[in-house]
Amino acid sequence: MMKNKRIYSVLVENRSGVLCKVAGLFSRRSFNIDSLAVGETDDNVVSCMTIVSSGDERTLEQIEKQLNKKLDVIKVKTFEERQCITRELMLMKVKYNKNNRREIMEICEVMNAQIVDMSIHYMMIQICDTPERIRLLLNMFQSISIVEVARTGTLALSKCLENDEC
Repeated sequence: MMKNKRIYSVLVENRSGVLCKVAGLFSRRSFNIDSLAVGETDDNVVSCMTIVSSGDERTLEQIEKQLNKKLDVIKVKTFEERQCITRELMLMKVKYNKNNRREIMEICEVMNAQIVDMSIHYMMIQICDTPERIRLLLNMFQSISIVEVARTGTLALSKCLENDEC
């Protein structure tokens, strides 16, 4: 069975309990959430949930149908990964020493990551990039002592088209 990945951009009413209801929909039907990010839009009564899920085509269509049935859901847009621009933010704390300090700084430079905090033994690194590049950075740091990682989850907007439609 082929596993596909789909991104759902879900506009919902910004009030308590809505996140729980949407997460419950996934839980009750055994749909997996690969990534979930939620925040207010430019209108403070509307939030945007960006949900990344994977499954066969039937499962992904079912997710969209079930989301559209929810009363708190205003609008559901679905994207294939190639139809949108995705970004994720990651903060990573690493332990460094004089032997690996230069290597860490070079990796950060190549990956366009920034060192945002530092102490005698630790560095905090920030990167905002595609989920694939975030995974690549994590892989590059496997030989270095990663202390802690925090990731936002994927955010996505549809690509702008040639005729200025978005």
